[in-house]
Amino acid sequence: MPDVIGAGLAVLFCGINPSLYSGATGRHFARPGNRFWPALHLSGFTPRLLDPGEQGLLTDYGLGVTNLVARATARADELSDDELTRGGHRLRGLVAEYEPRVVAVVGITAYRVAFAAPKAVIGAQAELFESVRVWVLPNPSGLNAHYQLPDLAAEFRRLRESLG
Repeated sequence: MPDVIGAGLAVLFCGINPSLYSGATGRHFARPGNRFWPALHLSGFTPRLLDPGEQGLLTDYGLGVTNLVARATARADELSDDELTRGGHRLRGLVAEYEPRVVAVVGITAYRVAFAAPKAVIGAQAELFESVRVWVLPNPSGLNAHYQLPDLAAEFRRLRESLG
């Protein structure tokens, strides 16, 4: 799955790993029912709802997307702690190279494991990656019943508003 990334991004979103559907299509957050794209739009990051096939437009809005782990799975809980930790190291490398203003990890449980932060909560984190702010957002997968679309959009909006 190719990263959608470039220098000078406002936010680099980092998913956990591709679904089997995303892995097959080569498109981030492509599985029907995933709420990443609607939350991105409803929060004001994009002026219209983008389709996963339009992921290349993200950089036009100062946004990018990558994953902690490249391996596609049916569920994120199929990943090992070691895979998530290695993905965390990879993400730190991307952040150091591209220097977005904020890196937003989309999935609290994966963040806690990948960065050995068991008490992390949704929102801004005290930790920086180099000089880059870190933010954690809820997982937008349709399997995450704790957050419905309006709640996801509100969390995404908090991040957007923090950019000033």
